[in-house]
Amino acid sequence: MIDYSHIPEEPGSYLFSDDGGSVIYIGKAKNLRKRVQSYFQKRDLDPKTAVLVESIASVDFIATRDETEALILENTLIKQHQPKYNIDLKDAKSYAFIHLSDDPFPRIGIARKTGAKGTYFGPFVSGRERDRLLAAAKKIFGLRSCRRLPKRACLRYHIGTCPAPCIGAITEEAYGERVDQAVEVLKGRVKGLITRLEEEMKERSVACDFEGAIRLRETITALTHLSGRRMMRPKREHEGDLINYRISGGEVFLLLFHQRNGTLVDKEEFRFPESPDFLSEFIVQYYSDHEVPEEVIIPAAVDDAISGYLARLRGKSVAVTVPKQGQKRDLLEIAAKNVDLTWFAGEERVHALKKALKLPKPPAIIECFDISHLAGTATVGSMVRFTNGRPDKRQYRRYSIKTVMGIDDPAAIREIVSRRYRRLIDEERDLPDLILVDGGKAQLAAAYAALRKLDLTIPVAALAKREEEIYLPNIPYPIPVPHDDPASLLLQEIRDEAHRFAITYNRLKRKKKIIP
Repeated sequence: MIDYSHIPEEPGSYLFSDDGGSVIYIGKAKNLRKRVQSYFQKRDLDPKTAVLVESIASVDFIATRDETEALILENTLIKQHQPKYNIDLKDAKSYAFIHLSDDPFPRIGIARKTGAKGTYFGPFVSGRERDRLLAAAKKIFGLRSCRRLPKRACLRYHIGTCPAPCIGAITEEAYGERVDQAVEVLKGRVKGLITRLEEEMKERSVACDFEGAIRLRETITALTHLSGRRMMRPKREHEGDLINYRISGGEVFLLLFHQRNGTLVDKEEFRFPESPDFLSEFIVQYYSDHEVPEEVIIPAAVDDAISGYLARLRGKSVAVTVPKQGQKRDLLEIAAKNVDLTWFAGEERVHALKKALKLPKPPAIIECFDISHLAGTATVGSMVRFTNGRPDKRQYRRYSIKTVMGIDDPAAIREIVSRRYRRLIDEERDLPDLILVDGGKAQLAAAYAALRKLDLTIPVAALAKREEEIYLPNIPYPIPVPHDDPASLLLQEIRDEAHRFAITYNRLKRKKKIIP
């Protein structure tokens, strides 16, 4: 039983902990006692909040002078404790930086947070551009990406994209010069670097160091291509940001647009579990690490303290607007349409698949398996997952086949299906709604047998490439689904993605075998 008598009726942040003493949720309130009491007095709590309340064993608090201070404190505490029931923005595609570590031979990579030692560059307009710049920096300057220096040279050294400081193939001073050049590029000073490299290329040509001059020319060419791209968000302020979202299945699917000249630009995608006051919490977390605009347009009201918090970050007033009509309301509707197109466009095909395969429910989670080999060598398997008709690449898995020799795709399918779902069972993780295998009746029978051995009753299907025929267990003939039906098209897309993923891994394994 929670004792409320010690909780003041003052602004501040409250911390809920479980019976193990771990902080599981942090919030802020204008009146701490009333806010905490509200969790235990309401009867119509949403499912996730109900689970949270059942887990609360104790309450702590920190009082502040006003709501704005409470917001700032809440954000600080969330970053410190990372409670399981607060939202987590780590899935944001653009919420990332490029990080250079401060090691003697610095490592370059992507960082979601800025707590580690080193130098950070960003944030970036899009994940695609960020990844492209990172790949260019690694390729052009040969910066290492391994988390620890290995004891022997890796594949990147053999294909010429890393100078292998791990085996002493480059001095710390020479590697440092590469790092300095990469920093110039990451700071957007490409033109000045190109000018210096052109001068050095001429000097090497005069000195008859033609090999060095050629390397510099290739670097200059690559940098010239990069210089035409706007990689990072400009420092100047923009007109405003617009946020809209949709809640489905206990998750928030949110888009944030930057607005310029009345147009929505620079879309950022976020997906996180629903939580109490998630919109306020999102705004606090996001703008603690991003530029605060003149105005933030949102579809629903948030605490009055939010505008004060944003104004404190920006150093001048910030409008937090919930438009009811006019151009801003129209823009919110456009953003809402983009939310549906971004995350829920696949729902129609998922429902079509339920009907075509006579499934008990729409298959929100589909996992597909494929096998790839070269004449029976370097045999590998792939598993891709689609959620609500869209690829969920964080859940992709690849397998080296361990129990099958030579060409035997059904046996390989049986192995990886068994390995996948035995692990999910052992880890008590969610199982898919539908399993798809690339192939015909033989591959289907192998997957079905593997599932039965695990006592699983997950629906399973096979898609044969040549005629795009769909097979189901215990039915001798393919089911009559037209090739251009939304259900068939979804299965084809998933199968093709699994095939691509498997081939990529197979090529990588063969390349490693070729390199001595």
